[in-house]
Amino acid sequence: MWKHRLSAIGGEFVSVAREAAFQQERLPETLRHARLVFLCGLFLNTLFLLSDWRFAGQTHFWVAVPARGGVILISLICLLATRNVASFGRLQAVMVTWEIIVAGCVAVLCSSRSDIALFVMLLLPAIYMIVVPTRFFWSVASSALASVALTAGYLLPAPLSSTAFGVCLAVLVSNIAMLLFVVRSNRLRRLEWMATQAERRANTELAESRRLFETMFKAVPIPIVVSRRDDGQIVDANDAANRFYGLDDGEDLTQYRTRDLLDGDARRLIQAELDRTGTADEIEISTGAQGRVRRDAMLSAVTVEMDGSTRIISSLVDMTSRKAVEERIRLAAQRDVLTGLPNRALFQTTLDAALSRAEASGERIGLILIDLDAFKEVNDTLGHEAGDAVLKEVARRLGKAIGERDLVARLGGDEFVIIAPCEKDRHQPSRRIHALSRAILDVLKPAMAVSGRVVSLRASLGLALYPEHAANSTDLFTNADLALYAAKAAGRNRATLFVPALRADIEHRVSVAREMRSTLEVGGLIPYYQPKICLATGRIIGFEALARWQHPTRGLLSPASFSTVFDDAEIGIAVGHVLARQIFADIAGWIAKGYDPGRVFLNLSSAQFAQDNLAECLIADLSAAGLAHDRIGVEVTETVLLGGHGDRVSAILSDLHRVGVRVALDDFGTGYASLTHLKQYPVDEIKVDRSFVRDLERDPNDAAIVTAVVQLGQNLGLDVTAEGVETEAQAEFLRGQGCAYAQGYLYSKPMPQSRVPWLLNKHSGRAASLGAAVSAELKFA
Repeated sequence: MWKHRLSAIGGEFVSVAREAAFQQERLPETLRHARLVFLCGLFLNTLFLLSDWRFAGQTHFWVAVPARGGVILISLICLLATRNVASFGRLQAVMVTWEIIVAGCVAVLCSSRSDIALFVMLLLPAIYMIVVPTRFFWSVASSALASVALTAGYLLPAPLSSTAFGVCLAVLVSNIAMLLFVVRSNRLRRLEWMATQAERRANTELAESRRLFETMFKAVPIPIVVSRRDDGQIVDANDAANRFYGLDDGEDLTQYRTRDLLDGDARRLIQAELDRTGTADEIEISTGAQGRVRRDAMLSAVTVEMDGSTRIISSLVDMTSRKAVEERIRLAAQRDVLTGLPNRALFQTTLDAALSRAEASGERIGLILIDLDAFKEVNDTLGHEAGDAVLKEVARRLGKAIGERDLVARLGGDEFVIIAPCEKDRHQPSRRIHALSRAILDVLKPAMAVSGRVVSLRASLGLALYPEHAANSTDLFTNADLALYAAKAAGRNRATLFVPALRADIEHRVSVAREMRSTLEVGGLIPYYQPKICLATGRIIGFEALARWQHPTRGLLSPASFSTVFDDAEIGIAVGHVLARQIFADIAGWIAKGYDPGRVFLNLSSAQFAQDNLAECLIADLSAAGLAHDRIGVEVTETVLLGGHGDRVSAILSDLHRVGVRVALDDFGTGYASLTHLKQYPVDEIKVDRSFVRDLERDPNDAAIVTAVVQLGQNLGLDVTAEGVETEAQAEFLRGQGCAYAQGYLYSKPMPQSRVPWLLNKHSGRAASLGAAVSAELKFA
């Protein structure tokens, strides 16, 4: 910067302010130097004055004594004047005044032309330049003035001596030499001053930086520990570190070594990282002084050279609370909140580990999937709090049934699973898994009281073994699930062991469902119609519509070939919707041609009742087809009433019944419904299943059941229809018991819609009355 530049001529700072600062800072030293000059001048001239007394009485004496006295007097005055000097400018004025007066007095002395006068003539200008600490300008000016005065005093008055020119030349050369020395000296002094200033600033900044670092080191909230690498002695630690280790007042970490705070494994791991890279990053440790609480921490360390030795600076991040939270989260992530059992994630991890051990040891692993039967009814009737109580009780009972090496987990909802190590002999059936499944069924059998009600717990179990049934956890779980499905299909409340045929069955189900989805997109579902006959008159009073699938490769399929698609609610709803629209279109077409097909009943599957607006959709489709509500009816089986949608089924059937749609209960007597369903639901008609009609001529029990059902219907004011009538004897028996309607091969096989007009013409021609009681039914099973 320009303010640091030095003048090329005088060696002083170009900046006036910079030069003033330089002089002001050196003022004490300059003042001491000036006083020394004045004292020396006073002392030396006093000696010279005493020496001059030897010339007393001579002409030289009267010249020398006043001159000496003037020098002594001005030196004394200037010495006294320095007592009140506070700035370099005032001091310089005193020194310049002294130089001028002294130069005049010495010039008088030089007029003696003695040998010493010639020496003084050269020496005094040099003293002014070199010794007297004035600015460069005043040094040069005072030196020049002294040279001129002394030379004039020495050479004048005339005549001039022959050496006058030489004397002048010598004085000039002397002054030039001194001038060059002063320039160099000025530059050196200022460069030294600047270096001193820079060093002082650096030291100040270093000291400030050290104080700041120490303050930050002590105040930083992260525990920091400094230790020696060779012996592990802690040499410094901040306040956070002392608090982290729980030290009492008066204690300090410098009283410890690293071996007092870390175990051997942690020290070796940290040392290995430091030896390898010089740093150790994010190493999880457990640390604490002996007899104090140990804490979990994340340590990072680095080696540095300090004060000639290698130190290790370590920082600690307290992870104690975080570890505790992580442990709680881990437990929460692996445990079911309601029951406290392991959840699906922990089950899967445990199963994978168990299969890995079994592969190495040759052990067998049994997997038991458990699904509570009719658990939804508990939630629907008693509430979710009661359902939660049941699940907790089931978890408790299952925990009592399993062995020490077994694991029971809750997968979700009412599904549980058990992992059970079994016998190593893979050539014999596993007795353990069957014994455990029986124990589970037994432990769940006792009823329990929930919300003031007695609940009987039942469950279906699916069993699979590793490695007989699967080579990995995914397939093992899938096969156990297939066995569970088979247990439910077989009547529930039982255990079923996986067999390969179950997988073939599920693959078939998947294939049928996939093909049905394609059929729904391109068409292929068609209704066939079977007439319903009035036993009293023999007339057709309606039709039962039977679903058929025109399969592209397998031909015309009956519902038994694709009944599994109704297990998928989405497909079941779509199938019912497509067939209902087709039936409505067929009825509208027959009526438009002048035929009276009667009433059409639509068999509603369990899947369709998952659709909340089922009644609204059917009524809307009827209106779109231009049909009156009394043209159709709906039919449900007893299994629909037991399917877990009781409230929804009742609401839908009530909505349909309210607008004139009749409701029939199909396959009556084959399910598990109670007679209360005939009062609970708006039933208009019951249908006797074909299994009772087929052998009523030969089996008295069947005949008694049919008679009882007919009489029940009559007593309740319900119409009764017998299905599967194939002989005149069967029809005569039913007619004799008062059964109203019949349908079966005796009258006609199911036929496509194009044959219905022909059948109506054959039996009774065109209908005479549109108000007769008629019925038709769409059947899915």
